[in-house]
Formats: sequence, structure tokens, C-alpha cells
Amino acid sequence: MKTFRIGGVHPAENKLSAAEPIKVAELPKVAVFPMGQHIGAPALPCVQKGDKVKVGTQIGKPMEKALSTSIFSSVSGTVLKVDTVVDASGYKKPAVYITVEGDEWEESIDRSDKLVTMAEKPELTPEEIIEKVKNAGIVGMGGACFPTHVKLMPPPQFKPEWVIINAVECEPYLTADHRLMLEKADQVLVGVELLMKAAKVTKGFIGIEENKPDAIKLMTEKCAQHPNIEVVTLKTKYPQGGEKQLIDAVVRRQVPAPPALPVSVGAIIQNVGTAFAVYEAVMKNKPLFERVVTVTGKQLKQPSNFLTRMGTPMSQLIEACGGLPDGDVKVIGGGPMMGKALINIEVPICKGSSGVLIMSGDEVRRGEEQPCIRCAKCVSACPMGLEPYLLATCSGKKMWDKVEAEDITSCIECGSCQFTCPSNRPLLDLIRLGKTTVMTNIRARQMAAKK
Repeated sequence: MKTFRIGGVHPAENKLSAAEPIKVAELPKVAVFPMGQHIGAPALPCVQKGDKVKVGTQIGKPMEKALSTSIFSSVSGTVLKVDTVVDASGYKKPAVYITVEGDEWEESIDRSDKLVTMAEKPELTPEEIIEKVKNAGIVGMGGACFPTHVKLMPPPQFKPEWVIINAVECEPYLTADHRLMLEKADQVLVGVELLMKAAKVTKGFIGIEENKPDAIKLMTEKCAQHPNIEVVTLKTKYPQGGEKQLIDAVVRRQVPAPPALPVSVGAIIQNVGTAFAVYEAVMKNKPLFERVVTVTGKQLKQPSNFLTRMGTPMSQLIEACGGLPDGDVKVIGGGPMMGKALINIEVPICKGSSGVLIMSGDEVRRGEEQPCIRCAKCVSACPMGLEPYLLATCSGKKMWDKVEAEDITSCIECGSCQFTCPSNRPLLDLIRLGKTTVMTNIRARQMAAKK
């Protein structure tokens, strides 16, 4: 069984919604669209109060000469206002508010269920695929939200050899990718072929953890019709879904420290949800305005998977699962390992919203912090081979030069160190502080050097 070679932990899986088919979430009364649903510069609103929009209408244009991408309306109705909203990051972001009226779609979108295969569109060139992906506003659906068209156009000094599809979904509780494979396998595989053609590679891999035997079986059977795509069964270990860990597990190559990229060792990584979105964009002319979201938790009445329009408030999905449980609760955007606690439940679903997790009772209470006992469990768990205890201590003391020298920018913020610490030290919190500060300092030096 393949897996990555450094570190890793085994949190309880709690895949409570794995057997729940994808349900279509109800439309919101007012949809809210943050303009920063991707890494890079936020999109610029291209509508104003009073404008009429349809499902699939562009409401945000990418900023020119910057890493950016488009935003599309997932509803039809009238623009209520262009204002700000507090998103999952906890910060205010520019946003477009739309009052929902009916469900009228742009006529250019193919809404049929007919599968469109590569054989039906042999004329598609890599450049055309990338342009369609760009125009559809597609980003990495695993949570990183890196614009997909940029990933498909690596610097000329790099030569991609494979497209590796991340279908691992190693975060405890989350099942959106699992259900997507079970219910949309054919479309996903056409999406993989499109990504391979766009990247000009002839081999694709789909990495799936062994805790999803039904998805492994189905995707392997379907791959019989796609001889250049191979399903790779991976050991259940967190964070198997990290880009560098997945590459190590599948093709046994290790990506050097930043600024090196996965393509530096020949791999282009895309999430399984991204592959599905690419299929819909290229074959159905459908922009990215909806996604599958897992809403789950041990005290939730009905953990579920929803096909959700962007802009839908998380509160609406929680209510569809029976509402918040009584007592102390914490609502997390994403999974328990890398997700972040939300300051309110009106946060809108965005392109990177893979899950909404409700934790309650003892689950939400941190143990009392104790002094480090020098056990080195955090060092053994770190999948990047770092020394988390040292990075955290030095970050707490604001020793920024020291943590930069100790390669803090290589941290993938997976939380394995904090999960395994017997002293309940807030290792990840401190390392995030240090990493953010160091990256800000690095950018400042780069800007100063250009002047």
C-alpha cells in the first residue's frame, strides 16, 4: 500500500455522511458573493445595484496583470448592493449581494444530463481547454483555491509528466469528494482527460485512500475505458492529500522547499472536484458557481452532502441538517485538522467550501496548555520534516530570522503537530503566526529589491 514517507498521523475518521447521496440544496433568499474566492487579487465587481442577472452571469472580473479569476452568479435576480461581507477568513471582503428571483439560467449553459466524451470533441486544443477553464473561473476545489488555468501553464523551464488527481479526502468527517466519485465518475474521468490534454501529458493518476473501497472499485472499473488513467490505492494516513505528500506516495518524488512547485518534479495536482468542474466548463459551458459541500458533526441530526450554489449562507445548510445542537458548539469551515472556526454561520459558501463541521461538548474544548516535555512527537508527526516545537517557540518569542532560517515557509499547516502534542501546546497557531510574518517580510524584501 502506497503512502508518503515522512511523518503523518491517524485521527479518527468520523465519515458520518459517507453513505448520504448528494442532495440539491435549496436556493437562498439573498445570495452573497465575496470577490476574493481564490488565491491572489480579488475580482472586481462588474455589476451594480439594480442590475438583473441570471444563473451563470459574470458578476466579478479578474484583475488585470494579477493572479485573479472570475466570479459568476449562481442565482437569478436583482443586484441588491455591492458592499462587503465577513467570509470564512473572518475578514471583511468586497462582495455582491443578489436578491433571488426564480431560477433563470444563461442560455449558453448545457443543462442536459448527456455525457459528452473526448471522442465527441476531438478538435479541442490544449490552449482552448485552458481558455475555457480560465473563462469559467475554476480554482482548486480542495481548499487552496489556486486558479486552475495558471496551474495548467507552468513556466517554460518545467515539463509536466503526469496529472495526479487528489481524491484522497484525508480530512476527518468530509465526504464530498467521495460522493462525487460515486455519483459522477464518468464526468470526473472526462475532466481528468481534459486536464491531461491541457497539460500535454499522457499519463494520469487518481489517488484514493483505502477507506473508500466503493470509490476505488468504481473508478478502477471505469478506468478500463481510459487506459492512460490509473487509480492508485493509498494507505489511510493524514495528511495524505497534501500536494507534496501525494506526489511522494504516487510517483516517489519529493518536492524541494519553496519556491519549488509540484511541477518542478513533473507533477500537476488537481482535486477531483476540480476535474468535475473542468468537465462542466469545457463540455457544458458551465461556469463554476456550485459545488458539493459536506455538512456534518456527531451531534447533528442528519449529516449530509449538498450540491450548493455559491453565495448560500452556511446557516441554511445547517438548518437543512436539523439545526445547531444545544450547548456549546463550534462551527468550522472545512475539516477539523485544517479548517477554521467561523465567527458566525451566515458566512456564504464559496469555491473552496468543502465542508461545514459542527463540533460540540468536549470536542470543542482545548486541553489546558502544559510545558513542552521534549517528547519530539511533533517532530515525528511533521510530514515536512520540520521541528514544530522549535518553530512554535521561536514564533512566540518573535524570533522571525530564526524561524525563517528553520524553513518555516515549508509548513503546510496540516495540524499534525498540534494533534499529537501531549502538552496541548498551540503549535499550529504559533507557527501560522510565524509563517505569515516571515512571508510578509520576504515579500517586503523582494519589493525593496525591485525599487
